[in-house]
Amino acid sequence: MGKFLRDPSYWDERYRAGDHPWDRGSHAPPLEEVLELYPWKGRVLVPGCGTGHDVRFLAAAGLEAVGIDFSTEAIARARSFTKTPKAIFYELDLFSLPPSWNDTFDYVWEHTCLCALQPEDRQHYVHAVHRVLKPGGSLVGVFFLVGSSQPPPYGFSPPELDQLFGALFWLEKEWLPGRSYPGREGEELVRWYRKEVR
Repeated sequence: MGKFLRDPSYWDERYRAGDHPWDRGSHAPPLEEVLELYPWKGRVLVPGCGTGHDVRFLAAAGLEAVGIDFSTEAIARARSFTKTPKAIFYELDLFSLPPSWNDTFDYVWEHTCLCALQPEDRQHYVHAVHRVLKPGGSLVGVFFLVGSSQPPPYGFSPPELDQLFGALFWLEKEWLPGRSYPGREGEELVRWYRKEVR
């Protein structure tokens, strides 16, 4: 079920057909709120970055922002829209990142990547982002509490998130964002996870 979700050509065709409702044309409002409350410095990875709105926003805030997506079409669009050298894009699969990326990111920003993965792929996601974060680094994300009747996107309850991330991360803080895209108000949860220092 849902094996097409791991096929880059499926997402390429969605972009070419203009069928990409997850792309709202601007950065995620909760990300703006996160950076106002807790300014970041350093290097951030955005998995499943799509056309790169969040990556460009993070770069404009002064971070070295790296976006990855396995969709050729998404990365081509992200690069065409981007003028700053602090926003970098790679056509890569999150589950096959080079070993040289291990322990090199201060942050991972999660927004609409995990919710597009089949349930059997979610632990692979957790291990992938854990691997690239520095010890003490942070995974910060906005998670859908309410999913689609025909996912993706998949929704997550807080206990489901606890079970998914609990073995490798500790939950530092969480809140309901005060800013969301229209129609998502009250349906999202911001969580800030920390990779333990060993």
